[in-house]
Amino acid sequence: MPKFTIDGKEIVVEPGTTILQAAKAHGIRIPYFCWHPKLSIDGSCRMCQVEVEKMPKLQIACNTPVLEGMVVNTQTPKVEDARRAVMELLLINHPLDCPICDQAGECKLQNYCFDYGMRHSRYVEPKRLLSKRVDIGPRVLLDEERCILCRRCVRFCREVSKTGELTVHNRGDHSVIATFPGQKLDNRYSICTCDICPVGALTGKDFRFKVRVWFLKETPSVCTGCANGCNINVAVYKDRIYRYLPRRNDAVNDTWMCDDGRLSYGHVQAEDRIRAARMIEAPGQPAAEVPLDMAVDATAAALRQARDNDGASALAAVASARATNEDLFVFTKFVRGVLGVERSAMVVPAWEPDGFLIQAEKAPNAAGARAMGVGGEDEARAILDRCERGEVNALIVLGADLLLAGEREKVLTALRKVPTIVCLDTHESELSRIAHFVLPACTFAEKDGTMTNVKGRVQRIRPAIRALGDALPEWEILGRLAARMGQPLPSGEPREILKELAGEVPAFARVTPESVGTQGVTLTVVA
Repeated sequence: MPKFTIDGKEIVVEPGTTILQAAKAHGIRIPYFCWHPKLSIDGSCRMCQVEVEKMPKLQIACNTPVLEGMVVNTQTPKVEDARRAVMELLLINHPLDCPICDQAGECKLQNYCFDYGMRHSRYVEPKRLLSKRVDIGPRVLLDEERCILCRRCVRFCREVSKTGELTVHNRGDHSVIATFPGQKLDNRYSICTCDICPVGALTGKDFRFKVRVWFLKETPSVCTGCANGCNINVAVYKDRIYRYLPRRNDAVNDTWMCDDGRLSYGHVQAEDRIRAARMIEAPGQPAAEVPLDMAVDATAAALRQARDNDGASALAAVASARATNEDLFVFTKFVRGVLGVERSAMVVPAWEPDGFLIQAEKAPNAAGARAMGVGGEDEARAILDRCERGEVNALIVLGADLLLAGEREKVLTALRKVPTIVCLDTHESELSRIAHFVLPACTFAEKDGTMTNVKGRVQRIRPAIRALGDALPEWEILGRLAARMGQPLPSGEPREILKELAGEVPAFARVTPESVGTQGVTLTVVA
């Protein structure tokens, strides 16, 4: 393991480590544009030049490996002059439109101007005029004048999405980023090119001109679009979500996320959110909104009556792969301990995977549910068969994925034969519209807890916005129901519930709030 000195600090690194990687790992700031930790080295911007003793010229830190005994200086006058020259070259044709640029506040060029920019330009010729607002794909716009030709986007399309839509057209000072003739930037990860663009050349159509980035408050969380559990930051302004940004986790999503997951933020605060409790107060009447406590009391009374009159064999429960581990753990305890139903089932939505980040299961926590003993779609269909035969007098359901267990009309026909349906959900559905009791639940962006991804990694979500209306986390609603039914469950916040879960479910034995941290921890493999 080579030992070298950088800015007077002696450091030992792994063989093959570059100067830039070593500097970043030890808090030494070296500016760069074209380098990215998850892309091949391009070495084109020359911004990361450093001085290495016994080498006649400055070296680019991104592509110079550390050698034993090497002495590197990153802040000498020679280095500073070289960086100022690079900045002057980049700014010759760059439009000085920071006040109207959507990248302002997140722009590397803007940031480095404060350190290496010049107060006045020595360039008196007209700036190069190029195309603005070029529609290169359904989700991305290109401003050719702002591009500094770092080629990050080109490398991303070749190396990560492997779709290769982008290239550099022409040569010299006529070079521009463009799509191949007849192609559009339309892969499932296209907005990632906007993330990695160091300037305002590539911008996403969805977020463009919505809000200034310095107003946004970011909360670390996990995308719930599929079972991969990509790490994200939820960006919020005035209690409204404006975007998801991928957050680095090398064990899960590197620094990427798919466009579908990224654009799913609108679902959280959609118009069809269930904001208030509803119940059918008399047979034949439509459901009416009521105070949450009244709905909880009435729901508990109906479940208690069904249990006491008809026995646990006339009850059934369906869980959700969208609920947190904490929600599901309390749900299983409620179903077994309060209702007397031994086992619940679930239906997991599916879509087309891609062999990269997009998983076949279109729900974030099916793995966690299975680890807690929740049954699958076959058992959900068996519950529907019992409903069809009139053998279920009370059914409690998390979410609406049960509607996917067969032909929609057949499922609804079976459910309509159940005298008491209790639905805990976030959004309206055909199931919530026929339910006798509807209790509003929080989305992942409104509550604390953990999710388990397809590889068994338990990751934390955090509340980014206030819950809409009367919505509560599922675990809290179930706790209130249990208390009203005279069999209170152990109470506590998600942190305490997770500890109890770890003590009772072997697969979660090593999962603690501390071990989950910011990057997650994998489940214990149970034979």
